[in-house]
Amino acid sequence: MAEELIIPQETDKKARYEALLPQIEALTMGEEDLIANLSNIAAALRYGMGYFWVGFYLVKAHDMLVLGPFQGPIACTRIPKGRGVCGTAFAEKKVILVEDVEAFPGHIACSSDSKSEIVLPALKDGEVALILDVDSDKLGDFDAVDEAYLSKVMKLIEKML
Repeated sequence: MAEELIIPQETDKKARYEALLPQIEALTMGEEDLIANLSNIAAALRYGMGYFWVGFYLVKAHDMLVLGPFQGPIACTRIPKGRGVCGTAFAEKKVILVEDVEAFPGHIACSSDSKSEIVLPALKDGEVALILDVDSDKLGDFDAVDEAYLSKVMKLIEKML
């Protein structure tokens, strides 16, 4: 696989995702190490889509998320189950899309530059194994297109678990 992504920047979000997904699959194909794959996925999403922050939180001790591979400014290291957007997605086992993080009850401000967020869980045996957290420095930057394509990324990750 080449060391750079080929993403047409002048196209719409859906077209960028459609160009990026096969490259993510190629980056991870044949690699068995989860951390290596999550690292490349985080980099591909951040640079391919231009997000402010992309990272993973891994479930530890059944009630704690611990920072995993990420791209962007430094981040919160631990998030308890049920706290903030990531902890809520963990507790509820569902995707959470937030147009304005300041309006989300209990939001954990890892960076004051984060304005909107989408969080998706990856399940193993019906339980959350890890969380994908994607932040934007723009309000309302995520929508159903992001949810649909990032859910495809999460299905790919679930096969690695």
